[in-house]
Amino acid sequence: MSHQSDLIASDILAYLKQHENKDMLRFITCGNVDDGKSTLIGRLLHDSKLIFEDQLAAIQRDSQKYNTTEDEIDLALLVDGLQAEREQGITIDVAYRYFSTDKRKFIIADCPGHEQYTRNMATGASTSNLAIILIDARRGVQTQTRRHSFIVSLLGIKHVIVAVNKMDLVDFDQTVYERIQAEYLAFAEQLAIPDIRFVPISALRGDNVVNPSAKAPWYQGPTLMSLLESVEVDHDVHLDAFRLPVQYVNRPNLDFRGFCGTIAAGTIQPGDSVVALPSGKQSRVKAVVSYEGEQASAQVGQAITLTLEDEIDVSRGDMLVKASETRPNVSTAFDAHIVWMNEQPLLLGKEYAFKLAGKQVFGRVERILQRVDVNSLAVSEAEQLALNEIGLCRISVNAPVVFDAYRECRGTGSFILIDRLSNATAGAGMIAAAAVAEANPLAQDELARLRAFELELNQLVRKHFPHWEARDISKLFGN
Repeated sequence: MSHQSDLIASDILAYLKQHENKDMLRFITCGNVDDGKSTLIGRLLHDSKLIFEDQLAAIQRDSQKYNTTEDEIDLALLVDGLQAEREQGITIDVAYRYFSTDKRKFIIADCPGHEQYTRNMATGASTSNLAIILIDARRGVQTQTRRHSFIVSLLGIKHVIVAVNKMDLVDFDQTVYERIQAEYLAFAEQLAIPDIRFVPISALRGDNVVNPSAKAPWYQGPTLMSLLESVEVDHDVHLDAFRLPVQYVNRPNLDFRGFCGTIAAGTIQPGDSVVALPSGKQSRVKAVVSYEGEQASAQVGQAITLTLEDEIDVSRGDMLVKASETRPNVSTAFDAHIVWMNEQPLLLGKEYAFKLAGKQVFGRVERILQRVDVNSLAVSEAEQLALNEIGLCRISVNAPVVFDAYRECRGTGSFILIDRLSNATAGAGMIAAAAVAEANPLAQDELARLRAFELELNQLVRKHFPHWEARDISKLFGN
């Protein structure tokens, strides 16, 4: 849904060009049950004049039917589309809404507040740049407020707007607002959230959502919509090095072989020297191709196809990086935070499928290094993770994978776990670092002898079978 503009009637091409060049902000609304998340989104759309007349009429009818807001229009019904959501007045599934203003385009993810739907909230937050955390002015900071804030921090979201909602029910008392602000800031000191803003609002009445409110003269800050339009998210990506996870090898004819994917970090242009990982083979970029044809360069977020000057073996799940830049980790073991999303607990030693940057491998959680209590942020030892629990785990997989730390690059530092029996997504992970080998002199000596034997055997094969390629030798040894 787009904003109203005079250009739509006078010059549609100019309007579309203006709309195309706007930047995009993805954000989520989260917080405790009944804090007003869906109502806030409805109010944003309503006061920005982004609801069609037939939609508004349908909401008015349903507001009388379900009678959740007495004489007021229940704008939450604009987002809560499931029958169970409307009957109970809660959010169950993540609902996405799209809209724009004169300054920016937005994608909103309305996330559920119930503890049992925490996995849905983590899903909505995984692609967001900003989080609006709602707090009921009557109740203050709740358990689910802390839980969602911790997950927001864990998922690398750097901008948080704390909307103290239902201020109309406490007569816009400045003391109540400042007490909640101090309580949340004290808790947030333990989190990695560098940018936290506060705004007192009434989502039901519209105070300080899009338009400033005269009922809180003591608040001189911007409205919620002003904050959304002005927050800077362009510099949130830490990694400047080029990363292209290969999702597909495009081979339409004998004269073209391209490697397709979405750039996870950095930039690329023809002539750049690149390395394919994990093989380590090197080549140069011959052309950068998009749906518009060959490009002079491409940057993070673009879906492209690269052609190379040399015929090197690059497959789906490999990663192309620049030879001159910092390279990612290549390992069969890493430490990661896992948000468990399955009714069946995570079991140590059980084999799961791991999907990471377009590659699927099989592996196990060897050890839970620590389980995090999201309410108090205290850590403890654990042998398993139950539904919605979070833990830092040591993971080993059966083939080398290429990755960065999640805080450096989301696209190459996140993965999902899949239960091999049900094929259901069992958990989501954020890589912290490559696993550090524990000190074991006997194991290290054994590993050194195995590597020396492998090197000697490899040299003998190359001497007697010089025409063999590396992959032929690997097949001989069953790798």
